[in-house]
Amino acid sequence: MTQKRFPSLADYGAGWSANRRILIVAITVAALVAVAGTVAWFTGRSDQHHTPSAPPATSSTSPSGSAPAPTPSGSGSVPGPPPISEPVAYAKAAASMLWSYDTRDTSRDQHLSGMRAWMTTESEYTDWTSVSAQVPDPVLWSRMADQDQHASASVTEGHYPSAFKQALADDPSAITEAYIYAVTVNGTQQITWKDGSGGAEDRAVTLAVQCRPDHDCTLAAIAPRVVP
Repeated sequence: MTQKRFPSLADYGAGWSANRRILIVAITVAALVAVAGTVAWFTGRSDQHHTPSAPPATSSTSPSGSAPAPTPSGSGSVPGPPPISEPVAYAKAAASMLWSYDTRDTSRDQHLSGMRAWMTTESEYTDWTSVSAQVPDPVLWSRMADQDQHASASVTEGHYPSAFKQALADDPSAITEAYIYAVTVNGTQQITWKDGSGGAEDRAVTLAVQCRPDHDCTLAAIAPRVVP
C-alpha cells in the first residue's frame, strides 16, 4: 500500500510580512531586494526542488567552516542555538534546525519556543513572523503527530549570495549598522512516518543572520529571495 504523504513543515511558506523581511535585508544589502529569480524557501504545498547554486564563499573562523553540533535546548527535539560567531557556519546550523522536527516528542508550542531561541533580541531587526510561519497550524501539526512524522536535515553547503558580496564590495561600511549577513544554504530534508516510509527532498534557503563583533550569531529572518 502506498503511504499517504502528510503535510510537512516544508509545505508551509506563506503568511509572513514580505515588506518587513525586505527592509531587514536592505539594511545591509539593498541589492538583494532587486535581484530577479525569487524562490520561496518552502514552496507552498508543492514539491518543487531547488538546485544548489554557486559554491560556498565563506570566511569561517573555524578550520573546516562547519558548524559544531548544537546541544538540546529542552524544547522537545529542537536544538538550542550553538555558540558560533561566523555567519555562514551559523546559517548552516540554523537551516538544519529549521528543516528538522519531530512530532513524536515535541508539541507545536515547544517547537516554536525552540525556534524562537535562535532569534536576535534586537526588535528592530528581527522578523519572527517569517520564521514562525514555517510551522503548520495546530490542526495540521496534530495530523502530522498522528503519523509520528519527523524530519532530519543534511546541509551540503552555505555561501554568501553574489549580490550580497557585490554590495559589500561597493560599500564595505554598510554592514556595520546592523551586522546582518545574507547566507544561502542548500541541503536535503529526510521525512519519515511511523510505518518507516518516507522520502527526501532538496532544500534551499537564504537567511538573514546577525553577527555583531565579539558576539555569537543569531537569526534575524528568512530572506525574501534565494539568490546565487
